[in-house]
Amino acid sequence: MRKGEVCGACTGALMVLGLMYGQFNKDDVESRMRANKVNVEMMNGFEEKSGSYICNELLGCDIRTEEGIRYARENKLFTDFCPKMVANAVDVLEEIIKSTGKRMIM
Repeated sequence: MRKGEVCGACTGALMVLGLMYGQFNKDDVESRMRANKVNVEMMNGFEEKSGSYICNELLGCDIRTEEGIRYARENKLFTDFCPKMVANAVDVLEEIIKSTGKRMIM
């Protein structure tokens, strides 16, 4: 984390999709293809809704540097902007789940 790569909110949504659609049997090629499809839908949907799925691009600073972290903190990006990215990820995730008709079992 804090590398400025794929947004953590998007990554969390991909983890949910992995639990729901992931390949559980190494020989099940169909489930692998389904998992790949929903992951691409997630990444594309998040990018469309947010403008990117790369953290540094979303924040407009490089959080790998002290200057970038300082900028993000001074501009309240972690507390004001990042929660919006979580909401965007949830919105896209919900759309994918609804479109497949699959229910999450807890």
